[in-house]
Amino acid sequence: MAFTGNEDHSITLEDAVQLTANYRKNAGEKAIKGGFFGKTVLKNIINQKGCVGIKFYYGQNSDGKPCLVLVGADAADNDMTSGLLAERQLPCPPYCGENNVLNKD
Repeated sequence: MAFTGNEDHSITLEDAVQLTANYRKNAGEKAIKGGFFGKTVLKNIINQKGCVGIKFYYGQNSDGKPCLVLVGADAADNDMTSGLLAERQLPCPPYCGENNVLNKD
């Protein structure tokens, strides 16, 4: 499948609530709920020549906590591994902001 960068990934808030609730229910009380990446690193990945989007991979830090690894993807579905990659997300918790329907306990 060729990527265009215009794929529709939108979901409703209700779908997002259900997906995150399902995860929290199974992940355990002290699990990482998500993470934050600043717009600069996202723009820098996207702005690489030939990049049409970002892929993410599930990872695990040496302390056992989950993380996401971000990498640019080209139109042929290839990871742009010779380009910029990112991981240093700010995990939730503790960086959750106010409780809401996506991150509530």
